[in-house]
Amino acid sequence: MNTQNILSWLLRVAAAAILLQTLYFKFTAHPQSVELFSLLGVEPWGRIGTGIIELITGILLLIPTTAFVGAFLGIGLMSGAILSHLVFIGIESHGDGGLLFGLAIAVFVMCAAIMWLHRGQGAALYLWVRNK
Repeated sequence: MNTQNILSWLLRVAAAAILLQTLYFKFTAHPQSVELFSLLGVEPWGRIGTGIIELITGILLLIPTTAFVGAFLGIGLMSGAILSHLVFIGIESHGDGGLLFGLAIAVFVMCAAIMWLHRGQGAALYLWVRNK
């Protein structure tokens, strides 16, 4: 296993772990999660929909052949999370010292690196779609 493969696995497992650990809060309607999505005006469908997309993203990140697509979805999800924090929620949420915001940035950066490491998959996907 070369350095690029090891780095890819580390980044994919870390990003997936962060995404998947938040599912408990979304799917059990944890009060803080409900409050956060209510503030955004998308409770409950936004909370549940985001959780489903995070679940799919986490799974795709862990499968080597779908890492690029998972990272692409992860960047989309985290862009929404970062924007929501900057515009509506604030950097700090429920006295967390900016932890949720920081995790969103970390997953965004990891997914960007994963896309770069798996850019060959992206090119192949582009060619496949173009030729359909």
